[in-house]
Amino acid sequence: MNDRYDAGYGGDAYELVGYDEYGQPVYRQVPPQQPAQQPYDPYGQQGYGYDPYATGTQPVQQPYDPYGTGQQPSVPAHESYEGYDPYGRTATSGQQPRVAEQTAYIPQQAGPVEEPPREGRQDRDGREHGDDRDYRTEQFAFVEEPDVESEDVIDWLKFTENRTERREEARRRARTRLIGLVVVLALVAAGGVGYLWYAGKLPGLSSADQGTGGATTAAAQKRDVVVVHLHDTKKGGTSTALLVDNATTKQGTTVLLPNALALTGDDGTTTLAKSVDDDGSSGTREALDTVLGTSIQGTWRLDTPYLQNLVDLVGNIEVDTNTDVPDPKAEKKGEAPLVNKGEGQTLSGKTAVAYATYRAPGEAQSAQLERFGQVMQGVLRKMSSDAQAATTTVQTLAQILDPSLTDKDLGTFLAGLSDLAKSGDYKTAALPVQEDGTLSEQAGDSVVKDVLGGTAKSPDQDAALRVSVRNATGVKDNTEKARVVLLNGGFTFLDGGTASSAAATSQVLYAEAADKENAVEVAKTLGLAEEAVAKGETTSNAGVSVVLGQDYEPSAG
Repeated sequence: MNDRYDAGYGGDAYELVGYDEYGQPVYRQVPPQQPAQQPYDPYGQQGYGYDPYATGTQPVQQPYDPYGTGQQPSVPAHESYEGYDPYGRTATSGQQPRVAEQTAYIPQQAGPVEEPPREGRQDRDGREHGDDRDYRTEQFAFVEEPDVESEDVIDWLKFTENRTERREEARRRARTRLIGLVVVLALVAAGGVGYLWYAGKLPGLSSADQGTGGATTAAAQKRDVVVVHLHDTKKGGTSTALLVDNATTKQGTTVLLPNALALTGDDGTTTLAKSVDDDGSSGTREALDTVLGTSIQGTWRLDTPYLQNLVDLVGNIEVDTNTDVPDPKAEKKGEAPLVNKGEGQTLSGKTAVAYATYRAPGEAQSAQLERFGQVMQGVLRKMSSDAQAATTTVQTLAQILDPSLTDKDLGTFLAGLSDLAKSGDYKTAALPVQEDGTLSEQAGDSVVKDVLGGTAKSPDQDAALRVSVRNATGVKDNTEKARVVLLNGGFTFLDGGTASSAAATSQVLYAEAADKENAVEVAKTLGLAEEAVAKGETTSNAGVSVVLGQDYEPSAG
């Protein structure tokens, strides 16, 4: 390859000496041939030489003085300026020329580009330089040696990155679990406080501490209430009680309801006993809800044969009896009673029915009602606390239940009460009523409010005069005819039943002198003579009592 540049036509010759920072070739003017001189080594004392092809066989060139000093340094015969060491590996001392720095980089533009030679510039000493531009490192692209460990480094970085991501993901999952746990604990704590508040068990919030606010707490308690009517299929009559399961206080109660309890029906005021006989379960349940301010979920009609079967199914009961019950089949007086008075008496189905329905001569109905309550609590103590087992017992009775109460509902309800009765969290309470059948103040405070969570609403005594009518005419329809007439006259009708034998004349009786005028008005309304009005004994829940005799002639209208 020829490194010389001939200007042509006898011009001066130029020779390639290197490349600038942009990769452009740099030439120098070649002086005319002179006699052979010592070969030139521009870096003589440093040991540098230049052989662009590293062959070491280039002919001796004209020596070059880069600084124009005129001195000709010695160059070994086998070297020339074209065979210099571009990286200065053999240098020992001295200043490195700028052309040596240039060869340490690979130009960004490949291949030599020919251009006219440039004029150099001189420094302060008058020495000529090949280029007037400064060199800066950002003008060169460095050659990177291949790194045999690069793939290993990449793999290590990937492994480190993946491990970091896994750690971060684990931390995120841990934070999520921790947050979830905190939320669950907060909900549990809130639920516990809410339950205590609902049950009135928070400090300072009990019924005793709230004063008038205690009624609100009692009303807010969760209760299940079922009314049970015991029908005596042999002697007649009914006994009624409310079975109460208070889920808030975990307390069970049997509330005994006297037959004289005054109820308000569609046809006016009546008694509980008459309501059970005439209005049936649905009408009686609604009337009780009105008077007691409670909510009864269902009615359980328990005839005496079913009570006997129930006691036998649970395996007899134990009751602390309060009286001897004579055997109705005894031929002579003085024979052993059917039920003995005493504590812990074991009663079978037959003796349990005899004790629950027994009412001694001259006893109030409340005494018999108390015995009925004892038998019911004894049955609950022997019932299974398992809902399924209790349901099976109810189904075995083969009763025809009221539509408001299914076998499963009744079995589940009785199982819950059984659990309370066995643990001792069960009691029996009687609903106190006055002579006229209205609720007493004691009933409103101790039973209606505390046990039932209701409000006493006895029939308004001032709304209308209550008139009890007993039919002794011998004509059944006369009772209904008298009822219509009295209701149209503005009175409250009370059914006094039907007399066993007819009476010749009618009577209109009043107990208090203040009711005489009212008795006279009743007689006129029924079409009876004023002579029928007299002072006498009336029923407990009526202001005026009427006995319709055969002289009663119903009005044609």
